[in-house]
Amino acid sequence: MQPAPPDAPRTTILPSLEGLLRFLPQTAEPTDRRIAIVGTFPPRRCGIATFTADVRRSLNLLDGWACDLVRILDDDEALTEEPALCRIRQHVQTDYRKAADRLNHLGIDVVSIQHEFGIFGGIDGAYILDLIDRLTAPVVITMHTVIETPTQGQRHVVAALLRRADQVIVMAKKGADLLNDVYGADPAKVTICPHGTPDRPFARPDSFKASLGLSPYKVLLTFGLLSPGKGLETLIAAMPQIVATHPDALYVVLGATHPNLKRVDGEAYRDGLIKLSETLGVADHIRFVDAFVDEALLLTYLSAADIYVTPYLNKAQVTSGTLAYAIALGKPVISTPFWHATEWVDETCGALVDFGDSAGFTTVITRLLEDPLQLLAAGQSAYAKGRTTIWERSAEAYAAAFQTAITRRQEPHLPAPRLTDQSLPSLLAVQRVTDACGIMQHASYGIDNRAHGYCIDDAVRALILIQRFRELGHKNHTLDHLERTYAAFVQHAWNPDTQRFRNFMSYNRTWLEAEGSPDSNGRTFWALGETACYGEHEQVRLWAIALAKEVGPSAATLGSLRAQCFTILGAVSLLHGEPHNLAVYDMLVQHAEGLMARFETHNAPTWQWFEPCLSYDNARIPQALIAAGVSLSRPDMLAIGLKSLAWLDTIQKAPNGFFRGVGSSTPSIAFAPPRLLDQQPIEACATVDAALTAYEATRQSKWLIMAQTAHAWFFGENDNGLPLSDLRGGCYDGLTETGLNRNQGAESILALQMSNCAMARATNIGINQPMRPIGLSM
Repeated sequence: MQPAPPDAPRTTILPSLEGLLRFLPQTAEPTDRRIAIVGTFPPRRCGIATFTADVRRSLNLLDGWACDLVRILDDDEALTEEPALCRIRQHVQTDYRKAADRLNHLGIDVVSIQHEFGIFGGIDGAYILDLIDRLTAPVVITMHTVIETPTQGQRHVVAALLRRADQVIVMAKKGADLLNDVYGADPAKVTICPHGTPDRPFARPDSFKASLGLSPYKVLLTFGLLSPGKGLETLIAAMPQIVATHPDALYVVLGATHPNLKRVDGEAYRDGLIKLSETLGVADHIRFVDAFVDEALLLTYLSAADIYVTPYLNKAQVTSGTLAYAIALGKPVISTPFWHATEWVDETCGALVDFGDSAGFTTVITRLLEDPLQLLAAGQSAYAKGRTTIWERSAEAYAAAFQTAITRRQEPHLPAPRLTDQSLPSLLAVQRVTDACGIMQHASYGIDNRAHGYCIDDAVRALILIQRFRELGHKNHTLDHLERTYAAFVQHAWNPDTQRFRNFMSYNRTWLEAEGSPDSNGRTFWALGETACYGEHEQVRLWAIALAKEVGPSAATLGSLRAQCFTILGAVSLLHGEPHNLAVYDMLVQHAEGLMARFETHNAPTWQWFEPCLSYDNARIPQALIAAGVSLSRPDMLAIGLKSLAWLDTIQKAPNGFFRGVGSSTPSIAFAPPRLLDQQPIEACATVDAALTAYEATRQSKWLIMAQTAHAWFFGENDNGLPLSDLRGGCYDGLTETGLNRNQGAESILALQMSNCAMARATNIGINQPMRPIGLSM
């Protein structure tokens, strides 16, 4: 981030750092940086568990770093005495949120997440996002798998991880290339840190063979959990020719059957390999060691091997811990050209053989076994390569990535808003204008004007506001009651005959039209998406999901620009919880592509916008495109969203730096400049949300400044120098030529409180600090 420019707008809600510190918990200066590493852990039998244990142990040996554990447990895993900050049951979504709250409370400096799709709950491991979304500490994610052709759900999860991560670690250059090319990752965030390996002296194999009963064989070794993708059939098929030339050759297959495979098929795969070796007449030259061995025994087997073999069948493997270990112990490696192998194996330390090429393996292995000097030289070359990957070096690389993440979070930026009654989220005024039917649309001063009744636009804004409070961690029956009131209004508004929502209802509860405007229908879909994503109670979430599904075909046909933007925002939230929902995905792509086309039509050097004139809720348009670009991993969408928002910022900025929203009286004339007054709270609210969406996507401080400047508008940093907020959570309806419009309608109150929630979340105030009551009990 860049520091705030000298001419940044002054504001009454941006205090000195000293003023903020009195609201933060006071702790002693730590002696070590505390790391929480999230992953599986022994005795669970998987590669991630072993890796997590090794990373944790090596980090704890570094001066200045202390690494604690957050264990991921599967359904069959029993609790052990291994100390852990907390434990997460893989398929229990609430455990992820509780773990985040625990880590926030402990003041952890960095959270290191070992990512593999299969170890986290939810579709494609999406539950891990519930943890990351709530964390206040920097997050560093190690990507153990990077998929070249992801499914829709996998792409969505990875895009979300990249957006939230402060740093991302991959173990091979190919992994970094895929993150950049396929997922649109920020290259500055990505660090290559090779898989760590044990530090052992170079040794001749023969001194280890006797203890394993491998004398006097020339040992070929493959290690790892057995599964069809390992290509063991390729090497078994090569053994008859190898044995014909070298009768002392023995192929050792070390490892248990993969638990997931064993759970489904038992030992059918292993039995098939044994039968194949018997059919080929080489059963006496192949030894299956059916065991999940500990590291000491594994290193003994590796040390006893003359050649290490990886006959994998698929190129798409970015990381192989077994290959890294073999090279580090000085083993010549004969491998198929999967991605990790191509970066480490060459003619100096072994050879690459085509996938499934048994004859090729025969040729290379036979040649090496016939030339002891070449075999020794290849082993020494491998050992030299492996010295760069020992755990000590790996821990240093991890620590550097952690420090980078911490430093970037500490770069200068504008202070957080001062904690005042006006800028803290509150439901007092919202409750005041809500009755058993819904939320009153208008007010005369602070008194409900029942002549105007209700509208769905305000009901769904209120429903979105409830989810903003949910994001901040609030739970009470007031929220529950309001949420169900607004949800019931929305449900009643749906007209299945027109496949549209009604909008306006009179105070006597009579609908005034058969269907509402496209904008009100799009905004309703947005609220359903937010509720489906963030709703606290399962029944409410299920209601939102079901109604969104019914509404979806109608939402896909909305032609209004803003209706499409609201629909995009709802679709992004829906896909957070249902990444495989193809109908919502297609709708998101369709509407986002439509925004791109509109921008290309109207874009000009002095008018970088989506339509020829500025109207209302303007910042929602770039916000929607930024959100779509991030969700779809589309850098082109993200770039245009940011570009248009930056242009809008120049339009909405007064010469003295204050926020100046486009006035509601601005004429609908092409390229007409906005009117100065008749500024509405929804413009400031939309700008706060859009700027924070841009900030979350880029971490550039200019967007945080933009959000804070728009938020300050509510508190007097505006053309009139008058605050629009009051001490009971209310908000006046706008700025006019003569001062304030002192009516307090639902739209204005909701705009203030949505902005307060957004800024509280952005500055972590709402999550970390106790807040005053958000409303009276109902």
